[in-house]
Amino acid sequence: MQASTDPRPEPVRGTLLGFFALTFAVTWTCWLAATALSRGAGPMPSVLAGLRPLFLLGTIAPSLVALALTARSRGRAGVESLLGRILQWRVGARWYVFAAGYLAVIKLGVALVYRLATGAWPRFGQTPWYIMLLATAVSMWVQAGEEVGWRGYALPRLAVRLGLGPASLLLGAIWACWHLPLFLLPGLDTTGQSFPVYLLQVTALSVAMAWLYWRTGGSLLLVMLMHAAVNNTLDIVPSAVEAATNPFALSRSPVAWLTLALLWIGAAYFLLRMRNAELPMDIGGAGAK
Repeated sequence: MQASTDPRPEPVRGTLLGFFALTFAVTWTCWLAATALSRGAGPMPSVLAGLRPLFLLGTIAPSLVALALTARSRGRAGVESLLGRILQWRVGARWYVFAAGYLAVIKLGVALVYRLATGAWPRFGQTPWYIMLLATAVSMWVQAGEEVGWRGYALPRLAVRLGLGPASLLLGAIWACWHLPLFLLPGLDTTGQSFPVYLLQVTALSVAMAWLYWRTGGSLLLVMLMHAAVNNTLDIVPSAVEAATNPFALSRSPVAWLTLALLWIGAAYFLLRMRNAELPMDIGGAGAK
């Protein structure tokens, strides 16, 4: 795929503000509407009950907004260039291993540190490893609904202004805050869990994903794989607190804090490696100053 040859500079600041504002507005409207429409409908094991399309529309809003803004500023060539990065698969095998196994290694490291510190193993999840692998392989394609927006569109534009490392930190905080309603709405696995700890964990993961994106020359496929792997290996060693009700409280789970510590050790390393990193200038039109 060829990047757009449109010589007109893209107004990076205005484009980014518009992207974030529209993404939050569309997502939160869909999620809140799904919740409101589900009330009074009987037992609701999840806010998605009966309203899955509306909820999922909010989930893929980052990429829908990114594609709309790209089409407006860069036309068809820009959209093709952005989507083409989903098919950028020719990277070293080690990057596939990194993407699929990063959080799993973190979680196993947490279990080992917990064992050394307390003399006992933490509680392990019950999902078999082969189910995790299958779920990751299937769900990675769904992650295009987020990653075309977050890493494909927003990260390169933030990196133009801030540098890749600082951009990954800021994007991580924004990405985490985008999930905030999931900690407040009823019936979800994240309802009532500690949002401050989640924000710090997601920011550290954002740094690792930015490093992967840079090292693979802007491959959305690899960050989609990593996103899916994170979602499906998170509960190798669960850190959720049972009956949690205050999403703004700090977590009482030692596993959550150990996970956070190891994630930030990794993030510190990646930030050092990205001190002078630059993304290719043709990624999503990000070369426009």
